[in-house]
Amino acid sequence: MKIVAIGAHPDDIEIGIAGMTAQWTSDGIPVMYVDLTRAELSSNGDVATRAREAAEADEVLGVRRVNLGFPDRGLAVTDAHVEALVRLIRTDRPTHVLYPYGVDRHPDHGACARLVEEALFNAGIRKYLPDVPAYRPNTVYQYMINALETPDVCVDISETIETKLRALSAYASQFMPVDGVATPLTDEYVERVRARERHFGSLIGADYAEGLMTVKPYVVHKAGDLA
Repeated sequence: MKIVAIGAHPDDIEIGIAGMTAQWTSDGIPVMYVDLTRAELSSNGDVATRAREAAEADEVLGVRRVNLGFPDRGLAVTDAHVEALVRLIRTDRPTHVLYPYGVDRHPDHGACARLVEEALFNAGIRKYLPDVPAYRPNTVYQYMINALETPDVCVDISETIETKLRALSAYASQFMPVDGVATPLTDEYVERVRARERHFGSLIGADYAEGLMTVKPYVVHKAGDLA
């Protein structure tokens, strides 16, 4: 098992799946976070601060992170962006890829979803970039950032919710700025994430859960394996 999670900005992936991430890494499963931008247009903080905060979150979660340096608010399905993501997917060859749910108040999150979907499709085309062998991951899921939809899959994170919150608290410039402007992220956002995960947990009889949307039907190979 090998995980690649993709987000538009540093902190997107943590908002969505830091609880799952903590479970994977504690079990020795490699996880790579891929930030498409450096969030250079964020209302609070700056690129250097955001990079330090991301490194702190990486330390909490035990992940490897790369940043592709695409322009903030400039994500688009361009040849260059698709090629960079295809090369990453083919080189790292993850079994599971996770990326943002496409319906979100932030346009970059939807743009990230569309870009990843194009890259995932092209990654399996043998004659596209033939210098790197074609590859498609086994499983693809979407995680939620600002959305509050009924998930297709809920993962119990009751034992790792505090780790998730520690990872989010690393992004003080976004969630707890000392000298900044008011944004949706400064309005008790982390507490609202906790409340969402408590709600998702209630759907499965757990204290906390993270929700995923499936891109294609969940596969059960034998009826006896049905959970």
